[in-house]
Amino acid sequence: MALFKNFKKRNTLRWFFLGLGIVAVLALTSLNIYSLYALRESTIEAAKDNKKNQLEEFTHQVRARFYSPFMAIRKLNMKHLEEGWEVSGAFPVQFKEVLTEAINDSLFTDIHYIPRNVNGCHNPDQPIYKYHQESELFTVAIDVPRAVCDGFGISKSRIQVMLDDYRWNNKVTFDAHRSMTLALINVENRTVVGHLNFIIDKEYLVDRYLKREMKEHFGPTQSSGLVVWLRDWMQNEILAGSDENYTWDRDSYEIDIRQRFPDLLENWILHASFLESPTVAASNASLTRNLFVLAFAVIALFGALVFMFINAQRERELAERQAGFLANITHELKTPLAVMQAAGENIADGRVTDGVRLRGYGDHIYQEAVRLRKMIEKLLDVAKVDAGENIMQQAPHQIDRIAERVFGTSEKYITSKGFTFKFQSDDSIPLAMVDPDHIETILNNLIENAVKYSSNEKFILIDVRKQNNSIAMSVTDKGDGIPRKSQKLIFDKFYRVENSLTAKTKGHGLGLAIVKNLVEMNGGTITVKSELESGSTFTVTFPALIKQSESIKQQSMEMDAGKDQVKPVDVSEYV
Repeated sequence: MALFKNFKKRNTLRWFFLGLGIVAVLALTSLNIYSLYALRESTIEAAKDNKKNQLEEFTHQVRARFYSPFMAIRKLNMKHLEEGWEVSGAFPVQFKEVLTEAINDSLFTDIHYIPRNVNGCHNPDQPIYKYHQESELFTVAIDVPRAVCDGFGISKSRIQVMLDDYRWNNKVTFDAHRSMTLALINVENRTVVGHLNFIIDKEYLVDRYLKREMKEHFGPTQSSGLVVWLRDWMQNEILAGSDENYTWDRDSYEIDIRQRFPDLLENWILHASFLESPTVAASNASLTRNLFVLAFAVIALFGALVFMFINAQRERELAERQAGFLANITHELKTPLAVMQAAGENIADGRVTDGVRLRGYGDHIYQEAVRLRKMIEKLLDVAKVDAGENIMQQAPHQIDRIAERVFGTSEKYITSKGFTFKFQSDDSIPLAMVDPDHIETILNNLIENAVKYSSNEKFILIDVRKQNNSIAMSVTDKGDGIPRKSQKLIFDKFYRVENSLTAKTKGHGLGLAIVKNLVEMNGGTITVKSELESGSTFTVTFPALIKQSESIKQQSMEMDAGKDQVKPVDVSEYV
């Protein structure tokens, strides 16, 4: 009882640790999947951040392109410019150099200037001056474009608001993409010296500068994973793109980034769409590959856990069966020994002097000794099979003749038990390469089981028949049958079907295990078909020697004829 309680306790621990292992595997798997997706998202976000920085760098690069001709103005003294203009109507030499550099830049077409307190756009009597590249002088402009006046107006409005706190000697303002106006400031007395307006060449800016710089800066979309368009949102017009193979289509591309230019080109905006870059594609491929590897590892780990658990369960069941077998065999060994001891004591003490009684005691001791020897021999057979020491003497034999001899030897005893015992065979059964002693042991064990477990209709049939290229030998009874769930286990050592009949029937769960081992050693297979209360059919199949010569067949017949008579098998020893 203590042993079975120990088994139950271990089984509970086994289930507990299996559940713990499954929970641990699921937790680690979930953590790994989360980490893989987090790493992927981190890689993609890093790639997006890099592209955002790239867009921002491009807008600052365009801004620097506009400002670069005028960087030197910051070092100039606006008071000298104001005094020079008031005296001679011209700029000092240093200012002329800046203006010459600007007018030589294809980005700008014309330069106009208005001094402080002059409003030529609204007062025809106040002039607006235009710079001439040849003479490097300003002259009164005759026809002033509307864009110039708009630029002056925007510059005046903005500088008037910030003049008190502004600390630089110039301030740039843009009238969208039409013009750029430079307010010249005398920082010492916080006054505006004048305004310089630069007309922007839109055709050059878009077609010859921005298109080229976008292609160079962002590169081909297939390698960068980014396509960028320059859009005039006021006119709803696409001006340029980083890759000509990708045409702007709001329905086809999702805009991931909108980037404005800093303090210039107010009506223009960059639209960027992320496609699958090599970095993102590599990250996705790595994620897929890692998920496959993780899935394989998890399946393998689960398989190992289940395999180990099933093996542990089988070992537990085997241990339980072994414990039951040990208790059973101990009891059965003690019984014949006790009978033999009691009979021997009676004879040894001289209590029995009558010859008839002495013969009865002697027979009793003999039968119990035979029974004890058979139990020991069965245990030895199992031990030999497990150790691989079972000696085989295979030769071509006719299985039907071996089965017929076993039938003839056992018929008298079986019928005395009230059984209908029959044998049938096909004609011309082919030879099979088998050990005849093994065939006899197989049949005797199957017949023994049929006798044990036939509590209703008592019927046993041995049938040998041809079956394609093999010989099938079956033993059929109409007994109690075997439950379907137990049919795969009955060939395991120590296994016995648990029901009321087996509780009353002596046995050790070794017979069918021995049968299966002997069948497989002879290259055969064994199957069972059974239904409860309808009986069972055990079928043993061996490969036939199809290409047999007459000499081999004759030799086999002579061997069988010259073989010693098979000694009678007393089935009562097993019943």
